[in-house]
Amino acid sequence: MARSSAAARRPPAPEPSAPAGGFARRAPQSPPADKPSRPAAVDLNAPADVEVAVESVHRRGRGAQSNAAGRFEPVARTSFDDGWQTFEDLPPFKTTVTIDSTRRIITRNDSPDISFDRSINPYRGCEHGCIYCFARPTHAYLGLSPGLDFESKLFAKPEAPKLLERELSAAGYVPRTIAIGTNTDPYQPIEREHQIMRRILEVLDRYSHPVGIVTKSALVLRDIDILARMAQRNLVKVALSVTTLDGKLARVMEPRAATPPRRLEALQQLAAAGVPASVMVAPVIPALNDPEIERILEAAAAVGVREAGYVLIRLPLEVRDLFREWLMANFPDRYRHVFKLIRETRGGKDYDSSWGKRMTGGGPIAWMIGRRFELACARLGFNKARTRLTTEHFDPPRRGPQQLSLF
Repeated sequence: MARSSAAARRPPAPEPSAPAGGFARRAPQSPPADKPSRPAAVDLNAPADVEVAVESVHRRGRGAQSNAAGRFEPVARTSFDDGWQTFEDLPPFKTTVTIDSTRRIITRNDSPDISFDRSINPYRGCEHGCIYCFARPTHAYLGLSPGLDFESKLFAKPEAPKLLERELSAAGYVPRTIAIGTNTDPYQPIEREHQIMRRILEVLDRYSHPVGIVTKSALVLRDIDILARMAQRNLVKVALSVTTLDGKLARVMEPRAATPPRRLEALQQLAAAGVPASVMVAPVIPALNDPEIERILEAAAAVGVREAGYVLIRLPLEVRDLFREWLMANFPDRYRHVFKLIRETRGGKDYDSSWGKRMTGGGPIAWMIGRRFELACARLGFNKARTRLTTEHFDPPRRGPQQLSLF
């Protein structure tokens, strides 16, 4: 098996003999001045059929092709075939869940190009395994890989409902819509067992606090009783991301997320229950799923959805390398063209994080994607009215004796 080109691009250095299993530890080295500080996970000049670092049988059902060390780690590890054919002895990547003992649950932000200033993440990491997920680099802060670790080494916050109730009761708290699902999916598979998201919704429902939810999972229907109740007070809206209608593409791009038909069915049931539901065509990937923009919107309109949005693919930090590696493994005939178009939407770079541009990009390709989306929305009657949530019903939790509140 070929070595990761992250090592191949650095100056050659002697490596210790690999133990059985084909792994070697390599000391970090500073790249020469004329080389980028963040080399790609794969070499674009390598043959298109280059093998990836982790044998496919051991990452079955996962999105990432490799498990490179995070950017803060003092050493990097790569896997390769040492000639002993010992890959079959490696255990498969299994999902593990660690309890996260966070002390606060509401995260604040002051980003000028998003519509919310606070959010909740019930989990860290996401088992859906979407290869394009912009949250992958956050696992590096935990000393883990944004690759397979992000999908298999998860962290749950079971104290989230209690922490939320405490923070809502803080003196001077001013209610505004809390966004959930903007980083990792609150309805990923482990939610079936942990039910943290449902308990968070129970708290928000109890105190009439508005919430906006983004997910790819039909598991959201489990909580339709709470969502419908909150919708009657204009306290909730739900967006489902439908990236493609192609089942085969969805399986390799979002391996453990709900299938496209299940997401459309979830949208239909939410709309029928009176829950404001919108479809997100996100992310739009040029030359991969952008031909489906109109079809996705038509399918959503057919199930009763009347609001829609889109986001252009974002490739920050390690996501760029992981996405490129995934393209080479699954669409070797297309990866150069895809990246050429992505760069045309990002001013010649793989990614531009500038405010106001990171979601939609710039240039002719990005303009065309935006106009196609807008024209399809106008034709189908989307976004004629936007759901506005209210804070007028908010009744904060009471802390301690309340006798003095009568005076």
